[in-house]
Amino acid sequence: MFEKVKDQYASIGVDVEKALEVLAGTPISLHCWQGDDVGGFEGGDGELGSGLAVTGNFPGKARSIDELQQDLEKVLSILPGKHRLNLHAIYGDFGGKKVERDAIEASHFQGWIDWCKSQGIGMDFNPSCFSHPKADDGLTLSHPDEAIREFWITHCQLSRKIAAEAGKQLGSAAVTNVWVPDGMKDLPADRLGYRERLKSSLDRIFTEKLDQAHNIDAVECKLFGIGSESYVVGSHEFYMGYAIQNQTALCLDAGHFHPTETIADKVSSVLMYVPELLLHVSRGVRWDSDHVVLFDDQTQAIMQELVRCDALARTHIGLDFFDASINRIAAWAIGTRAAQKCLLLALLEPAKLLREAELAGDYTTRLALLEQSKAMPWAVIWEAFCERNNVPGELDLLSEVKDYESKVLSQRV
Repeated sequence: MFEKVKDQYASIGVDVEKALEVLAGTPISLHCWQGDDVGGFEGGDGELGSGLAVTGNFPGKARSIDELQQDLEKVLSILPGKHRLNLHAIYGDFGGKKVERDAIEASHFQGWIDWCKSQGIGMDFNPSCFSHPKADDGLTLSHPDEAIREFWITHCQLSRKIAAEAGKQLGSAAVTNVWVPDGMKDLPADRLGYRERLKSSLDRIFTEKLDQAHNIDAVECKLFGIGSESYVVGSHEFYMGYAIQNQTALCLDAGHFHPTETIADKVSSVLMYVPELLLHVSRGVRWDSDHVVLFDDQTQAIMQELVRCDALARTHIGLDFFDASINRIAAWAIGTRAAQKCLLLALLEPAKLLREAELAGDYTTRLALLEQSKAMPWAVIWEAFCERNNVPGELDLLSEVKDYESKVLSQRV
């Protein structure tokens, strides 16, 4: 069957083996926070703040670094291809001691670096500018209080150094993504002042030049959030301007824009002006609710645009959702595999024929080819990819997850 389908694709100019080679070489950064509902390991009550919320109480949440790593290993074992770990600063190994965020060191994350090395994967990193007393009023890097700004500046500076150390040890640059929740529930009287302070803080954070072979800086925008419905300091316009001016990577999160706005249309424009792109593949429902990624039109459009722009080499793909209402292992696996399937479908487009038809003004053929692509037996190619990587196919995935739930997650009381 696979060989027959390969021939079908070859008839429209698609090299299936080349598509699978690209798919296998495109890692997705798995967000650690899906495994424990963004709790982290700082101690305390682990309550979220700064406009972040996780709903649900499905049994089996990871309660320690060992359990989180165990769960991640299970997820990696049921995903085709090689991937990465995306780690937040609150997930350090602090040895049961209280370590303030302006005092974190690479030593607190050495265990994670060693774990990544054992798995043969790279690591990405994020400063955690939320769920902290110094972020309770919704402001961090743009705060009018200089002492609070200084605290968060230091935290971000240290996060970059930790990421660079991880990148150096693992031989793969870590993407360090700076996102802050700064904003206001109601209308501000001084939009400019907060943005001037945010820019000044970012300039301080990025003053030290780090080897890009070890660390890649990214900044992330947002339209609105809980508690910042009227004003977000780090808007899309703010961060796009900052990324262009400073030539950092720009992070586009699928849930950080208006519900009717897709980031797919932004990819080609942004890549004309910034060196690299970081994508947070998520699914917002009515707001930035970070639902599990699906094999849906929006995700397909994002992946199509990356392939059509020949942008995969300049793009870092990560996931950003957290759902505690379902099995967390299933959420990770279903979401990651959905993103991979969307990418595969994009790689199987008859790109040459589509471009030729468009340039000739033959939009009828263009439309027919796009619809034909949707009806092609791409699922056969996906199943072959899973088989080559010795991971469960679609029909076997759920039983694999349920078995782990029965043997491991259900024992966590």
